[in-house]
Amino acid sequence: MKLAALDLKKWISLLSAGFLLAALVGHGQQLLQLSLDAQGWLWLLLGVGLSLLSLVANGLALGVVLQWLGLIPRWQALVLAYLQTNLRKYLPGGIWHLSARVNLLRSVGAPLATPASGGVALLAVLLDPLVAAVTALALVALGGLQGGLGLLCLLPLLLLLPRWLNPLLAWLERRRAPELALENWQGLVDQSPRLPSYPWPLLLAQLGFVLLRFAGFACCVLAFDLQWSLEWTGWLAGFALAWTAGLVVPGAPGGLGVFEAVLLLRLGFAVPEAPILAIAISYRLVVSLADLLAASTARLDAARINGGSSGVDRS
Repeated sequence: MKLAALDLKKWISLLSAGFLLAALVGHGQQLLQLSLDAQGWLWLLLGVGLSLLSLVANGLALGVVLQWLGLIPRWQALVLAYLQTNLRKYLPGGIWHLSARVNLLRSVGAPLATPASGGVALLAVLLDPLVAAVTALALVALGGLQGGLGLLCLLPLLLLLPRWLNPLLAWLERRRAPELALENWQGLVDQSPRLPSYPWPLLLAQLGFVLLRFAGFACCVLAFDLQWSLEWTGWLAGFALAWTAGLVVPGAPGGLGVFEAVLLLRLGFAVPEAPILAIAISYRLVVSLADLLAASTARLDAARINGGSSGVDRS
């Protein structure tokens, strides 16, 4: 089973990369003709800032998950820890940021009033991206019916009903826990609590995160002055679908290749492919730079805070 999963990830990565490479080769000449003026570069710079803000919002959203599960987050420490672990999503496998967060949340140094049990830590770390994916898919409906796709993307909201969500989470825990290389993973799954109600607070928190993520993407659209090619609801619907695919489809770390391929397939009917490729590549560079800056500054902030605490202890 593990071998089959690895083969699936490998093939999805290769197909996504191959599709993207073919598109780049096919539209290379047109891409070279696209250029950015000073205002375009400023839009990209703003995109980096908004992407940074979205990462902070996602760290806060994880805090909302933990709070909803009955824990008390130490908000600043939690956000810093979230940002520091975020770069690990680019490691082969694309799951090591999740493993680091589970281990951190149940450790003595957890960014919580009291460390979480292993089961609660595992549940929180898996529930966070699941709700984010459902929230993003619901935004696809803002683009209209789209041949039924808009209605179809609303259906996952029903999965968050406790009668469906608890079995889904139990399945995810049994599937993910061994992959995360967690000690005594079977015990963690057995300790995981069941959810009693619909997670409305989590949906609202993730809505803010996904909209900020889209704001960074919108800056890339504006940088190439392509906002008139499609209504903003259409851009949002295409982005939300591609972003969700990059999050949940097993492929390259960080959704690399998957996001770009889905965006090209979804919006290619309304916008020329070369500009979409330019936007997708620019957005990939913007979010990657934001990830790097967030992790670096969080590490420096954590070191400063720990150093200050050590100074107080010595006095």
